[in-house]
Amino acid sequence: MVKVEIKDAVSFLGKDYDEYEKKALAAFRTLVAGDGAGNDFLGWKQLPSGTPESLIKECEAVRDDWASKGIDLVVAIGIGGSYLGAKCAVEALSHNFSRQLRRKGGMEVVFAGNNLSEEYLAELMDLVAERNAACVVISKSGTTTEPAVAFRIVKQYLEETYGKAGASERIVAITDAHKGALKTLSTQEGYRTFVVPDDVGGRFSVLTPVGLLPIVLAGFDVREILAGAAEEQKAISEASAENPAIRYAAARNALYSACGKKVEILVSYNPKLQYFAEWWKQLYGESEGKDGKGIFPASVNNTADLHSMGQFIQEGDRVMFETVLSVEKSSREVVIGSDPTNLDCLNYLAGKRVEHCNAMAALGTRIAHLDGGVPQIGVSVEKLDARSLGALFYFFEFACGVSAYTLGVNPFNQPGVEAYKKNMFALLEKPGYEEASAAIRKRI
Repeated sequence: MVKVEIKDAVSFLGKDYDEYEKKALAAFRTLVAGDGAGNDFLGWKQLPSGTPESLIKECEAVRDDWASKGIDLVVAIGIGGSYLGAKCAVEALSHNFSRQLRRKGGMEVVFAGNNLSEEYLAELMDLVAERNAACVVISKSGTTTEPAVAFRIVKQYLEETYGKAGASERIVAITDAHKGALKTLSTQEGYRTFVVPDDVGGRFSVLTPVGLLPIVLAGFDVREILAGAAEEQKAISEASAENPAIRYAAARNALYSACGKKVEILVSYNPKLQYFAEWWKQLYGESEGKDGKGIFPASVNNTADLHSMGQFIQEGDRVMFETVLSVEKSSREVVIGSDPTNLDCLNYLAGKRVEHCNAMAALGTRIAHLDGGVPQIGVSVEKLDARSLGALFYFFEFACGVSAYTLGVNPFNQPGVEAYKKNMFALLEKPGYEEASAAIRKRI
């Protein structure tokens, strides 16, 4: 399960930490009671233990049907929470070079609808044209611009290639249960559908069909992910100062409010966790960044980023703290050999595992950054597998709710997200935005 170590944060805080521990305990009780701001979006809390087996079997039925059709490529279309959870799970659980090795196991899942790059979409369709393709489109409304544009293009290709009836068998929609453009289209065209629960916001949706279906299609065991999340749900259920979620929430809020640390850097030492950091950034950025408050979430993947961002973290403006996400045991073993010439001067490492070097790099960096005035929070799991990933998902979701309530903001809304959309629609001259179009064009 998830462990949290805060001694290298508390050393910067002294007695200030005690105040924030009390605040975090109160925030925990608010989250558990369900009587805080945004409490109509708490459905994610029970997903690990409350997800029915029938839902998993429905996901597997799609997988089996598409496999029987020889489908080997799935385009998962969504943006924000509608793709980041699945993307990070696929990246974390896949062999780093599975495509190059052409390893079988599941369908290849690629992602679209998360940008408006014309080049990306054109090159995506180059890939789709070479493969036996299907599509999962994820949108509550069906009208969010980025996924709607991608879906229109992919849908048109599937219909032209396989006919409307054939395309309808290759499209699954994950959308609202009753309303919205995508729900209406799905009913008209006969698409299989899964429901985005009304009480689960996008960034908390990885354990709903939004994340589960793409993960199943990619060949991974969502029962293990849910089991790990359920274990973590139980592990952090007590209102105790030793609760890892409360410790994490208290430490980060204390560093922010008492020490002026405005930036949190999530650090990992495994390339498979790069997209986990992207998921985490949305979760915390969208949940806490409002009302003029919030810690800015950033990330680095070491040791690579020690050769780029390391200088700033070591000696730049002291606005940051680090949360180091560690995996205690590697699933593979590589031992460094001896070389008689020793031109690279590495014989002192002969016989040692590469992961030992990675661990010493992490330890050396932690000490250096502490000496440089960068507080550290440690978050760790035993290994990187489906069960641990599920635990991490639930830990960070729950801790996010506690942390945001400690900060004094609603964790479950995102009013600021609409600002750019209004300007974009005005600039694109969307019907109904005529007055806004005229006003914004005077500014450019």
